[in-house]
Amino acid sequence: MQLVSAERDALLKPIQTVSGIVERRHTLPILSNLLIRKTGNELTFLATDIEVQISTKAEGGPGQDTATTVAARKLLDILRALPPGQVSLELNNKKLNIKSGRSRFALQTLAAEDFPTVAQATDFKAGFSLGQKALKSLLALVQYAMAQQDIRYYLNGLLLIVEKGSVKVVATDGHRLAFASLPIDGDVEKQEVIIPRKTVIELERLLEDSDESIRVDIASNQVRFQFGNVELISKLVEGKFPDYNRVIPSGYKNSFEISREELIGCLTRAAILTNEKFKGVRCVVGDNSLKISCTNTDQEEAQEEAEIDYKGDVIDIGFNVTYLLDVLNHLRVDKIRISLGDANSSALITGGDNADFKYVVMPMRI
Repeated sequence: MQLVSAERDALLKPIQTVSGIVERRHTLPILSNLLIRKTGNELTFLATDIEVQISTKAEGGPGQDTATTVAARKLLDILRALPPGQVSLELNNKKLNIKSGRSRFALQTLAAEDFPTVAQATDFKAGFSLGQKALKSLLALVQYAMAQQDIRYYLNGLLLIVEKGSVKVVATDGHRLAFASLPIDGDVEKQEVIIPRKTVIELERLLEDSDESIRVDIASNQVRFQFGNVELISKLVEGKFPDYNRVIPSGYKNSFEISREELIGCLTRAAILTNEKFKGVRCVVGDNSLKISCTNTDQEEAQEEAEIDYKGDVIDIGFNVTYLLDVLNHLRVDKIRISLGDANSSALITGGDNADFKYVVMPMRI
């Protein structure tokens, strides 16, 4: 029974779209598979890990309605390895046959009815739309600050706040915090939810740099993203996210602006000689100068100096250089503003006068 006959790339793109969340080894073997459903002329590809589910549609051509599941990675690897050209997928005797030119493959399948799909919420309380590029840029500004496998599970994700006129995103791992916001249209009921780390990274991968719209709908235990032919549904992280307003400092009187590219250069060079475990750099802010230095266990040292317009207190403070480079590499501005309290207070980094982005980084003892 023929499922589809199409150009290789027409099949490869939707399968790549959904396969990102498939785990290679899973306690439930069928979750390593992809659900392929033929309905009329439409072909649906769906993958899930129980927490996140992605589906997309493609043109299937005429044929009988049917459904099956097949190993996602194997199918993807085969299609990637095939040369461009016509590829046909056929279902025979519980095997998926792949034909292209003189190449033939037969993959084992598992019954579609045994495939566990995520039940969609019915009570989406808030929703908004914006361009894919805008949302992708917003996520990129904060996602690097999410925690990884922290026992405080609510930090292993991103706080999404939707309210009238704006959408805000916040991420923190306890050592640094990133905040960004964007104006949106419409009167939206205020919602605060935590989106899992895996969902955020997958969403950023899938979104395109285009002005095409993405629809975001929020329920009490679920969030849904719809864009193009793609639908991504994710469970939410339960828990109370830290009060980010208390973490973001205000009223610092010591601040200066510096070229983002110049600071990246200084930090990147100094980082070569940092201690591999601690990655600490010492920053001394004084009269019109920023001095960056570091030493390591081999008694080696690096020193960098940048000219700045600064007349505030002399501050000698240490930072994890990775935390500084993370924010600098994701900001898209020429100049950044750094505000400081004292050697024991966190630093506030903003994109110049842009109030829609704030990055707070804790100092470290050098």
